[in-house]
Amino acid sequence: MPISVLQAIISIFVTLTQPNMLRTPRLFPLFFLLTSLSVMAQKKTVRTSFTDASISIDGTMEKVWETAEPATDFVMYQPDNGKLIAPEKKAIVRVLYNQEALYIFAELQDDQPDKILKEITQRDNIGVADMFGVFINGFNDGQQDFQFFVSASGVQMDRLATEDNEVAPDNFGQDFSWDAIWDSAVRLTSTGWNVEMKIPYAALRFSDAPIQTWGINFYRGVRRDRQHYTWNPIRFDEKLTRTQNGLLEGLQNLQPPTRLFFIPYTSFYHEQGPAGKDDRFKAGLDVKYGINESFTLDAILVPDFGQTKYDNLILNLSPYEQQFAENRPFFTEGTDLFSKGDLFYSRRIGAAPSFGYTTYDSATETLDQPATVNLLNAVKISGRTNHGLGIGVLNAVTEETHGTVTDIATGTKRSVVVEPLTNYNVLVLDQRFNQNSSVSLINTNVSRDGSFYDANVSAFLFNLNTKKNTYNLSGDFKYSYIESDYQGFKTALNLEKTSGQYRWSLFGKYISNNYDINDLGYITQTNYHNAYADASYRILNPTKWFNTFRVDVRSSVELQNNTGKPQDAFFNMSAQGNSVVNDYYYALLQLNPIETFDFYMPRSTGRFSYVPKSALAQLIFSSNYNRPFALDVNVVGRKYDEERRLTYAWNFSPRYRVNDKLMLIYSFEYSRDLSDRGYVGNTDTDILYAERDIKTIVSQLSAKYALNNKMTLNLSARYYWSFSENRRLFTLGDDGYLDGTDFITGLDENFNVWNMDLNYSWWFAPGSQLSVLYRNNALDYTNIIRHRFNDNVRELFDDNLNNVFSVSVRYYIDYNSLRRRK
Repeated sequence: MPISVLQAIISIFVTLTQPNMLRTPRLFPLFFLLTSLSVMAQKKTVRTSFTDASISIDGTMEKVWETAEPATDFVMYQPDNGKLIAPEKKAIVRVLYNQEALYIFAELQDDQPDKILKEITQRDNIGVADMFGVFINGFNDGQQDFQFFVSASGVQMDRLATEDNEVAPDNFGQDFSWDAIWDSAVRLTSTGWNVEMKIPYAALRFSDAPIQTWGINFYRGVRRDRQHYTWNPIRFDEKLTRTQNGLLEGLQNLQPPTRLFFIPYTSFYHEQGPAGKDDRFKAGLDVKYGINESFTLDAILVPDFGQTKYDNLILNLSPYEQQFAENRPFFTEGTDLFSKGDLFYSRRIGAAPSFGYTTYDSATETLDQPATVNLLNAVKISGRTNHGLGIGVLNAVTEETHGTVTDIATGTKRSVVVEPLTNYNVLVLDQRFNQNSSVSLINTNVSRDGSFYDANVSAFLFNLNTKKNTYNLSGDFKYSYIESDYQGFKTALNLEKTSGQYRWSLFGKYISNNYDINDLGYITQTNYHNAYADASYRILNPTKWFNTFRVDVRSSVELQNNTGKPQDAFFNMSAQGNSVVNDYYYALLQLNPIETFDFYMPRSTGRFSYVPKSALAQLIFSSNYNRPFALDVNVVGRKYDEERRLTYAWNFSPRYRVNDKLMLIYSFEYSRDLSDRGYVGNTDTDILYAERDIKTIVSQLSAKYALNNKMTLNLSARYYWSFSENRRLFTLGDDGYLDGTDFITGLDENFNVWNMDLNYSWWFAPGSQLSVLYRNNALDYTNIIRHRFNDNVRELFDDNLNNVFSVSVRYYIDYNSLRRRK
């Protein structure tokens, strides 16, 4: 669908949609039980006032704070939802503002101040520490919170909360990749601890109305008791949490200064390895510009990602490419709009060249090409209008990349284009309404120079919630088009009960054969339809044995479109919970009760191979991290309805917090696949499968030493070893079953990887960082199986070790500070 059509549709929609209105507050019952008070009330309101006084961010309550209205009476979110905070842990929060920023002061009382936990971590890392946070929604539309946290040790954390249940920062799976520039300070007192925060308007999004009401909530975490409190109560029996903020009133005539920031950087790299030595110097610039109060432009010129975290490579025996996490700051910060619809996989930009395989004959020639394509520049614009229309545009350009083809017989070389000059573009239009619902239009486009093909994907999404947030209806329609008339689509529909102790969902989707988003997205399977259902039960308040507990039952079946054969079918049941001493338990039992067929393992269109029935069981235990010594254990096993075929794995991860500054974490993972059956190659006439034994060992060590809350020394090391040893060889029949054939040697695989990063990081000023990194890594791949651990380590380090030393400095410059100095 052309971009102009998308824009026309959304323009009509916005015209028909009325401005968001505050949902009418509802008063919930108050329950008094002896000395306990359980409160679920209407939205609270706190009023701020303007100040022209100079506020020092030092954690000390200055006289100006006495003029601010206090926000009190925090209510527990977890584990005992609705219980009023105890008087000895009273929290008092005050808010002031001027034309530059919002100021927050929190007095957090504690009758046992010596027991306040305060581990020091790196920025955005959750440690064993008490926490204070503020959630801000400048549009008060219940859709996105800007969340800012400070630990009792003074460490900052921030995130954009767009998903459900993003309240407690230490809940599993939270995303802290977004970073804003703001100031904070902590002061420990004889009665608890204080937090003072200055959040510039540049870090927020809001309308240009003369009088504004924002959504706001305050959070307090008492780590030693694993208790989470909020100022405005949040019902645990409702899935949507962002609609349950309180209100901030009193903001008038906001005229924030120009939001223009420059972040120049310079880096030096010294690399030494098997290929020799190399010294490189790089310099570049990031620019952030506030187009208005609601929209921001981010640009990166001559980017440098040399210090991003290494990828966890594996021996990939599957038919799918390995998907990697994004570690480059530009593609992780403020990208919530671009993640809608799961059409944008940012690692496509600057990845390995895509067209090298088309440039040479592998039987008579070899190809030498760069490991990655250079990113020339990238820019993104994102924000939201007064009527709730979110607009996001991301554009990136990668350079034309060449490789060298060598004729094996003659040695003749020629240069070939392995990746053309390429433009990547993402457009997102997201209309919010009723404080809990949205519709979205998305378009991704990849345009390549010359005769190389272009690709385009368009999508329509909707996410609708009832007024009481009891039920949710969501779905999508996505259409992909690649030059040469290669078209496909995907559609899905989900109905879900989202509140109460008992919940359920019904889900269905259909994906056509030619649906392909992999030029800028990531998808592994197409050409099937799926039906899924689940039901769950959870406790809302602690019991004698558990603080939290839930049970889930799920069932799913996938059928291939052309043949109607099942490619996946399962029924499972899981139970999980935190005990009263805050140890975590998880158990899963899954049955795959019918024989299914794998349409991807053969690596050939129209072919498939059978997968026998199986049963799987998994147990997870994680002890309370508040203890200096804690332990994580994960055990899983699957038995197939086939002789000797068995998969099992276990992970053992102890951690020891020596003190608030030093933390050590070790992880050891061991897995075996006995009599696994999978693709190993082709002959001129047959597809070859092998019965193979697979063994994998992963050993990881991480250590953190914090000199203070701005300066840390971090170690991360990983050793990975995996081999696949073939026992028998088969040919794949047209019916999907295997027939024995003569054994062929040389198809085994043995893979070793080593990575180590030792990093010193110093945030010497807001937004400014000095980073020193020493990295060494090695990789070894062979068709010869080495069963002894020592042999693998020796071969890995003998000739393959690569060493990198780098220093990088980024300095944050506020245009307004330059103007004031002038």
